[in-house]
Formats: sequence, C-alpha cells, structure tokens
Amino acid sequence: MAKKKTVQMLRITLIVASISSLFFVPWLFVKAWILPLPDTVQEQLDEAIGHGFEGMVVYIDQADKPPQYFASGWHDRESKIPAKPQALFKIASISKLYDAVAVTKLVSDGRLSLDKTIADYLPELVGRIENSNRITLRLMIQHRSGIPNFTDAPNFWAAPTESYEESLALIQNKSANFEPGEDYEYCNTNYLLINKIMDNELGYGNFEFIQEEILTPLNLNNTFASLSEVDIDDVMSGYHIGHPFDLKADEHGMLATAEDVGTFLRALNDGSLFEPGEKEMYTSIYKYEHAGWVPGYQSFAKYHKDLDAVVVEFYSTTDPELYNWNLSEIINNRIIKILKEQKNS
Repeated sequence: MAKKKTVQMLRITLIVASISSLFFVPWLFVKAWILPLPDTVQEQLDEAIGHGFEGMVVYIDQADKPPQYFASGWHDRESKIPAKPQALFKIASISKLYDAVAVTKLVSDGRLSLDKTIADYLPELVGRIENSNRITLRLMIQHRSGIPNFTDAPNFWAAPTESYEESLALIQNKSANFEPGEDYEYCNTNYLLINKIMDNELGYGNFEFIQEEILTPLNLNNTFASLSEVDIDDVMSGYHIGHPFDLKADEHGMLATAEDVGTFLRALNDGSLFEPGEKEMYTSIYKYEHAGWVPGYQSFAKYHKDLDAVVVEFYSTTDPELYNWNLSEIINNRIIKILKEQKNS
C-alpha cells in the first residue's frame, strides 16, 4: 500500500512539474510572440531585456541607409555599466564562416585540396578516428564526416578543454556516428581538425592568415583570436542561468564587435572578399549565415536578401535548456518584421 501511494505521489509530482514547465517556459515564448510589434528596433531590444536577457546588442547594415547600432541592458551587470553597441563579444561558431573562407582561399592557392582526407593531412590519426582514410576536407567543412562531436562529451561546458590534444582525446577511438557523406550532423570536431590542418600547412597559426586575407582587407580592426589580445573591460559580460558568476574571463576563441561581424558578412554575401573563382567554390562547400553559442553568449549573423540587410544580434544570457536560444529566435524574427514595416511605411 505504501509503495502504491509513493508511486501515485511521484506521478502527481511529475504532472505538477510538467504543468509548471508549460506555464513558466512556453508561455514566455507565446508572450514574446504575440505582444504588439514595437515601432522601433530599440523598443524591441528593451522588450527583450524584460524577457530576462541581461544585455543585447544589434547591428543593422541595410542598403541605402547608414549603419544602425542598438544596445540594451547591461554591458557589466555588477558594475552597472550599460550595454555598448561597440562591445566585444564571443562569437563562438560564427567563426566557422571565417574558417571556411580561409580554407577556400588556401584551396584556390593550391595549398589544400577539398578531396584529400584526414589520413592525408593528419596521418597520426589513422586508427584513432574511424574512416579517416575516407573523410575528406570537403566533408568536414560540410559537417558530413560522421566524426563524434567533442563538445557533446558529458559535462563538457563545466570544464571545457583548453587544447587541441585535450579536445581530440574526448572522441578518438570512438565509433563514427554515420558513414562519411551519408548524413549531416553539426560537429565542432570537424573544425578542430580543419584548424589543425590549416596550421600545419601554413606553418603558423591560421588566425594570422585570416588576419592577412580577410580582416585587414576589410579594415576589421575589432576582431580578435582570443581574450589575450583584448582589454577585458571591452568585452561584454556573459551570464548563464544557474551559474552565479560573470563568464567574461572564460576563453572561448574569437571575439568581435557586431559591426565587424556585419561588415564581414556583407562582404561574404556580396562576394567582395573573394578573388575570382573563390565565391563559386565557397558556395559549393558552406553557408552564408551562422549562429554561435558558448555559456553566457549567443550570437546570430544573417543576410536578409529581401531587405538587402545584414543583421547581427548578440545576447549575453544563456541557459542549460536553451530556452533563451528559442526566445532569441522569436526576437530576431520580430526585429526583421519591424525592418520590413519600416521599409513599407
């Protein structure tokens, strides 16, 4: 009898938890979606802060209009410093766009081949990564390699790896998730290996190549490889729900201002950063927009053809369940609706 009562109580607890979850999470999405659309982008940012984001930055480059810069919330909550449009931000996987362009330029120069394999470029990984003799550089760029994703390791973000070797150790000797080219699965290990291949071919860190071939020609003076290159006070604070501290000082790769990301994305989409023949090659291997996530930081960079507008959004609050990711996508869509209404008014 006691056991039956315990089971009943457990069921009740699960039902209550489910109802609570439905009330506190999806209804916030519904609210964010159905609220009357503000007249301005700034009002939308302010509304987003009311939904629980600590800070937000948006950059808009729309054809025939001056660039627009927006910010709301905190640059640093503890110090009560308001959000800054020109803050540096951890762009996370948006950096893959820069990597893909760098690979395109190295292939165009004849220094790399899209059809050579991991076994060709990193022979020491034969026997440590399944199908290494069949996984080409092209498949890695396109996330069609089947290699396990090292950031999916249990509790990875609680203590992220700090080196190529540590990251590789999390997936080596593990079975492939699928046969090369037979499926798609977003995988950070692909770009871990791509960066190593570029470093080996160049004989120096590939960010230096990115600097020479992409950043300098576009006058992107506010894009950096790591925290070690910047004044930490220029970096927007990042907060992860359930974690008590500012995550600003955690190293997670490239940083940039929203404007620098937007300028790069415009040049990527209009082809002005490519030499003859490179844009066609790039189009065959990767995409023209991206988003990024690391604890405390989520970022979006997209070109909207119908508006001829590049829009970059930075949000400085994340959570374990990725509710804020879904919420930010609702807000992003509302920003585009505002731009369309302004264009048609």
